[in-house]
Amino acid sequence: MSSTFSDRRGGVGEEFSAVALVEELQARGREVDPLVNAVCTPDPAALTHAARLDTERDEGRVRGPLHGVPVLVKDNIDTADLPTTAGSLALVEQPPPLQDAPLVRRLREAGCVVLGKTNLSEWANFRGSASSSGWSAYGGLTRNPYALNRSAGGSSSGSGAAVAAGLADYAIGTETNGSIVCPAALNGIVGLKPTVGLISQQGIVPISHSQDTAGPMTRTVSQAAALLTVITGGGTDYSESCRGTDLSDVRIGVPRGPLWGYSTGLDEVTERALGLLSRCGATLIDHLSLPTPGGDEDQLQVLAHELKVDLASYLATRAPGGPRTLDDLIAFNKEHADVELQWFGQELFERAAATEGLDSPIYVASRLTALRAGRDGIDDLLRDNQLDALVTPSYSPAWTIDLVNGDHVLGSSSSHAALAGYPLLSVPSGLVAGLPVGITFSGTARSDATLIRLAHAFETARIMADGPFPTPEFTQWV
Repeated sequence: MSSTFSDRRGGVGEEFSAVALVEELQARGREVDPLVNAVCTPDPAALTHAARLDTERDEGRVRGPLHGVPVLVKDNIDTADLPTTAGSLALVEQPPPLQDAPLVRRLREAGCVVLGKTNLSEWANFRGSASSSGWSAYGGLTRNPYALNRSAGGSSSGSGAAVAAGLADYAIGTETNGSIVCPAALNGIVGLKPTVGLISQQGIVPISHSQDTAGPMTRTVSQAAALLTVITGGGTDYSESCRGTDLSDVRIGVPRGPLWGYSTGLDEVTERALGLLSRCGATLIDHLSLPTPGGDEDQLQVLAHELKVDLASYLATRAPGGPRTLDDLIAFNKEHADVELQWFGQELFERAAATEGLDSPIYVASRLTALRAGRDGIDDLLRDNQLDALVTPSYSPAWTIDLVNGDHVLGSSSSHAALAGYPLLSVPSGLVAGLPVGITFSGTARSDATLIRLAHAFETARIMADGPFPTPEFTQWV
């Protein structure tokens, strides 16, 4: 039977069942996913779960606003009934524990239907320095729906491309430094990287306990807010922050410097976005600067040290017989070099394997430098200028896929928040030569609700000015 509930575009009043919606999305997947390659493992039981949830609704049992809503989950997050591979062949035959990660359990308890797992940049883009975002040995190459020769970004490539391609309106990604906001910007969707620690990292293949977090990737800000409410446990209803366009009580800082200037088209779109924020009543404090983050060496030391320790702890939860350490994974990749190492190496794995633990003076010093650049840089700028948040361009337009030479990222705005463990929210702002670009709101720890309010106001104002964001046409070349 059909039931009335919020439809996949966020409206209310259209009658359809969860089963009908899952069938619609599966048909859409059969049509367009061969072009995009966003979903690596569909859930064969999705229709069964949807039917059960429809029965519950017809019996008057509604679990919440997302009852019956389909969701895709990145393939580095444990699901009890589907493989979790992080894109690597090394984990294909080594099942995770027969339980969902806490965030997946919360999705199911809220009535969401897990449609399947999305492809990612293998090992969340921390194996070799010349990697191509969106490629994994297990899932192959994910492409950008707006131009199939362009990158979908990473490492949450499949989640970003899937939402843009209409395979689901709700997906979960993970981020260490840009892995949610990058594919969100490149695919023209909303990506929210929450404050680190807001969502449990249990059951998620790690890189860094100080920087990793899962987060929503959705079509709209209100959908991201609803999804965040669920996966954080419901203690805060983030949907309450989606409340119109009046920002007259808000002060937003605009850091310039290296966060701008790497893409003329992106800068032009972002300047127009600043105008829309001003028309919403926000006070913009322009031409600010953030201190340059610690050098790449400090950042890499933190990630390398934490990866060795955190990944070993995670691998210990998997079924016996598989890899237990980075050395095991390095050996596996060498044994299967024709597939695993065909496009790029594993020098980041090798570097991490050589580290000496979290008591190492090198790690302690590098972590302190990272915190000073990220946390203190953001907090000092907010405090000194009495700001509620910051806004910057998100990422350069999608670059051409180049498996031989790797990614060609011109610039981004995620590093300070990554080092600090602070939240980011990327929302579409326009097109450059037919390719999506976005703006990113950032703030201090636990300012997630504030960022949602600002992004929702901007999104509403942009739609009022320009209409709905253009849908992808799956062109071969841009």
